[in-house]
Amino acid sequence: MGSLCLGSQAFDFVTIKSKQLQNPSCAGLWRKTSIGCWLPDALPARLDQMWFSEHLCAMAMVCLLDFEAYAEKYLPKIAWDFFAAGADECSTRDENILAYKRIRFRPRMLRDVSKLDTRTKILGTEISFPVGIAPTGFHQLAWPDGEKSTARAAKAMGTCYIASTYSTCSLEEIAAAAPGGFRWFQLYIHRNRAVSRQLVQQAEALGFQGLVLTVDLPYTGKRRNDVRNGFQLPPHMKLKNLEGAFEGDDRSEYGLPPNSLDPSVTWNDIYWLRSLTHLPIIIKGILTKEDAELAVRHGVQGIIVSNHGGRQLDGAPATIDALVEVVEAVRDRVEVYLDGGIRKGSDVLKALALGAKCVFIGRPALWGLAYKGEEGLQDVLRILHDEFRLSMALAGCASISEIGQDLVQFSKL
Repeated sequence: MGSLCLGSQAFDFVTIKSKQLQNPSCAGLWRKTSIGCWLPDALPARLDQMWFSEHLCAMAMVCLLDFEAYAEKYLPKIAWDFFAAGADECSTRDENILAYKRIRFRPRMLRDVSKLDTRTKILGTEISFPVGIAPTGFHQLAWPDGEKSTARAAKAMGTCYIASTYSTCSLEEIAAAAPGGFRWFQLYIHRNRAVSRQLVQQAEALGFQGLVLTVDLPYTGKRRNDVRNGFQLPPHMKLKNLEGAFEGDDRSEYGLPPNSLDPSVTWNDIYWLRSLTHLPIIIKGILTKEDAELAVRHGVQGIIVSNHGGRQLDGAPATIDALVEVVEAVRDRVEVYLDGGIRKGSDVLKALALGAKCVFIGRPALWGLAYKGEEGLQDVLRILHDEFRLSMALAGCASISEIGQDLVQFSKL
């Protein structure tokens, strides 16, 4: 792969005339151009329009897979590999997508679908359609403004954004970027419980409206490409919510000291969290009816059926397959959501038919950021919204309330 050097520097964040600009040491030295894009600061201004004309504007972004292809082509390899990674052989990651293909619709005809309403509510707050943004880390690897752009896009599209503990922007920055936006905060519990306590209370004070506890990560799954790449955050990039929280200089485990997560967390810690906050608690990472029942028994307000995007236990079920038993166990006592594998509006419709109140997207949101920041993520959400509306209409559903389990069947193949 060729490279282009500018003086003594070279870059790997953009491509010009198919030549990769190399050297991650310059990561983060960005500037905003006259045409509204971000490029490395040392890139000559005369190349701005050429790069965008050839690479950005030339691509017709029709579906989410177009954004995926763009991100794979233009993100630095180490960033792409981190976002794309699944655990071990990635079978669960891939099954999250494949499982939707085994579900068939039973569409109804001669229904009045001249007026379509995609609005719904999650925990009492209305969103424009049942797709939110799942918690993912390190958004500045995809776009310089990172999670601030994500928050703005979610607000513009009238939906929920779950901000990660592992954000590269602070909770204050995220809240300030999109005042009045609908946001939940995702929490990992660390061995230093004071850190977790402070984050929970800070999120509530900043106006976050829900607390999402991730429960499927007592230890980090083995993501082979991250190991091969020796993944570390670029020097300029920090986990803003955790700055100063840990002693020592070792930040080799995704920006944190090794073994900083608390593997001793149990169901009783739900009560501990309840003592810290008045926020509703949503538990993320449930895949079985037994754990769904325990979640209800311990007083959570919501469950996200999730296998961490296939990044933890390889061989765990696809989330759309696990959804059915979780919904049956819960019996409408708490709201059930889902993430993993959503690539089309028809996938959203299938998940709702099987009992999900809302779905959340992870990797597609990052692809949108990589494409054009806030605007790119809005494009991703807009495409999903349009596809979902069309799928509803073609299936004979004019509103969310008309979507039920009789709309789908599992293929015998």
